[in-house]
Amino acid sequence: MTKTCARPFYVSGMTLLEVMAALLIFALAGTAIMKAAGEHLHNIGMIEEVTLATWVANNRLTQVHLEGRWPPQNNQRGQMDMAHRTWYWKQIVKETADKQLRQIEVEVRLDEQAPQAITSVSTYLAKPERAN
Repeated sequence: MTKTCARPFYVSGMTLLEVMAALLIFALAGTAIMKAAGEHLHNIGMIEEVTLATWVANNRLTQVHLEGRWPPQNNQRGQMDMAHRTWYWKQIVKETADKQLRQIEVEVRLDEQAPQAITSVSTYLAKPERAN
């Protein structure tokens, strides 16, 4: 005697094809999320780098102002430690149309040989009354 199984009219559950399609969708979404998170972290690092470089440039310009001397028109270089990194700055002094003013620009790099500065900040300095 053989038993016959009665098959229900409908079958519940997902087919293998439906499961594979769902996994593909989740994989694509996960990849997009990981890419966006990676770009976000990279951008945060760049913002931190530019902020610290700007602080280094502003510190150098403050030192120049506090010295109270008429800056010579020569390019000076130096380095400054900030946030456990060594930053390299280059000070460029330029004449202006007004002989009583000089423009001082400070470029900041993490690598002394880098062709492009991370940031540059400039200001103008008036000739002190007692300077030659």
